[in-house]
Amino acid sequence: MRMPLIAGNWKMNSNGASAVGLATGVAAGASRFGQAEVAVCPPLVYLPAVQTALVGSPVALGAQNLYFEPSGAFTGEVSAAMLVDVGCRYVILGHSERRQFFYETDAVVNRKVLAALSTTLTPIVCVGELLSQREAGQTSDVVRSQLAGSLAGLSEEQIRRIVIAYEPVWAIGTGKVATVDQAEAVHLDLRTALETRYNASVAAAIRILYGGSVKADNASQLLAAPNIDGALVGGASLKVEEFLAIVEAAR
Repeated sequence: MRMPLIAGNWKMNSNGASAVGLATGVAAGASRFGQAEVAVCPPLVYLPAVQTALVGSPVALGAQNLYFEPSGAFTGEVSAAMLVDVGCRYVILGHSERRQFFYETDAVVNRKVLAALSTTLTPIVCVGELLSQREAGQTSDVVRSQLAGSLAGLSEEQIRRIVIAYEPVWAIGTGKVATVDQAEAVHLDLRTALETRYNASVAAAIRILYGGSVKADNASQLLAAPNIDGALVGGASLKVEEFLAIVEAAR
């Protein structure tokens, strides 16, 4: 059995007080759910404060990005080791917003994944297609290409430390959600690609999350699909009860 993971991506939202309040609420509520892992990924500047709010709870801390170099003259960037130093267990890499707005290629994402794996961080590696690509019947080609490029050169030992998140770009923040059948089909396709590249044991072990306007009222149906192992939650992760309802659905 793959342990479900519900990770909240707060993106560029909150301030110091609201970040601590949100983390405190999630920490208090998540203790009720022992059959799913929970993580929150606040903005970089609030990582230490949120980590303090999570002490003693089962909720893990995650970051939204890192740079692939270990140190040096890279103004404004943060390394994998720095994230570990402030208590991070997870890091989101290759999110569509990073690819779209900051022009991150699969090769850049791959370097970031390798940097994360050089530490104790668990990368949550995102793949997903545009609406135009889905309408053109290119979904499988796009997500398989992103998967192959972003995870190029990883050994079997390394790939087993990865979490994958399928996030159809057309469903992120739009209110549109892939149907259960649409999401499950892509998750199965990704798992098949992992089996082809590695083996059945690897494919069966790796968690593949769904992301794209996941909310309390659709989480149960999505998370009941056999190849959907949790959710990468955007807007709904900014509301304690809404996020906890998704965690509960993962049980």
